[in-house]
Amino acid sequence: MDHGLETWQSLQKIRATGPLIHNITNYVVMNSTANALLALGASPAMVHAAEEVQDFVTIARALVINIGTLSPMWIASMKLAAADADSLGKPWVLDPVGAGATPWRTLVAQQLAQIGPTVLRCNASEVLALAAENREPTRGVDSTVASHAVLDTAQRLAQIYRTVVVVSGAIDYVTDGERVLEVHNGHPMMTRVTGLGCTATALVGAFLAVQQDALLAAAQAMATLGLAGEIAAERSPGPGSLQLHLLDALYTLDEAALGRVRIK
Repeated sequence: MDHGLETWQSLQKIRATGPLIHNITNYVVMNSTANALLALGASPAMVHAAEEVQDFVTIARALVINIGTLSPMWIASMKLAAADADSLGKPWVLDPVGAGATPWRTLVAQQLAQIGPTVLRCNASEVLALAAENREPTRGVDSTVASHAVLDTAQRLAQIYRTVVVVSGAIDYVTDGERVLEVHNGHPMMTRVTGLGCTATALVGAFLAVQQDALLAAAQAMATLGLAGEIAAERSPGPGSLQLHLLDALYTLDEAALGRVRIK
């Protein structure tokens, strides 16, 4: 399979259709993830009130749930939206930010995972927390474990929840419990910008809106963001300018650039 060409074809569909992506996400990243979705070609909606999330799920092409800044009211909205997406057959992605950091956060992440996300996008520590295999303490929302070290656990988790699990890291691993893809795009400077993991989750939502194979959608989203990060890093002396150039890179990606996609 030519993953660069396949990713380009998915990106063209996003740009042609402008899918509405419903985000229940955290305060830290609302602006940056909305801008990233717009730069990619999707249409973001940041909607979290319980009174309207079910209506938005009905009209959205995909749902993104990110638990970064939790509150009881938002948890109720997340559960309502996730349950409706599941019943309507709408794809949805869960980002269990910081699972493992506190018992409450871990419980919420596990409860949402049980509703049946199409994709779980995690770091390695979050994978261990969801699988109840915390071997080392977490460090807030950052992983203390390398992505490759939890691949077996990620595969088991994918089978338990019947989902696709993305483990982000220096190499991103994407698995449905049987198939495994590795994404080798990205740049170390990206770890110096807050919220790029959350941005990756939002882009997974956009690709799920146009690509029926959730494994491919997740890998294509991770590769697209990683490649945009590489291009942005070539133009940026530091993380401040990287954020600006990243949006430009997402907006200007073309077929030739996507020839640099490295999915194995």
